[in-house]
Amino acid sequence: MKSFVKIPIDGVLDLHTFRPSEVKSLVPYYLKLCRKKGILNVRIIHGKGTGTLLRTVHAIVSKLDYVEDFYLAPYQLGGWGATIVKLKPINKLLRK
Repeated sequence: MKSFVKIPIDGVLDLHTFRPSEVKSLVPYYLKLCRKKGILNVRIIHGKGTGTLLRTVHAIVSKLDYVEDFYLAPYQLGGWGATIVKLKPINKLLRK
């Protein structure tokens, strides 16, 4: 039986508490939830390590059509241990 971890949807996703196998589904899901809540600037903390998780996160977000931009965080927000993701707002005309 799988156990689920409840994480706050507050614009900061720390991947240290997740297995690498969970990242490919977790990141897009978390970004969609942030976007739905109107959080358009998200920080994903992947750590520095060998850079494998950084490359995985960048590969994932580069394929998402609702991502406007992404880049390494400034030094005070984690530097190359975190990525800032800018999301496109949901077009309110599409909501019913």
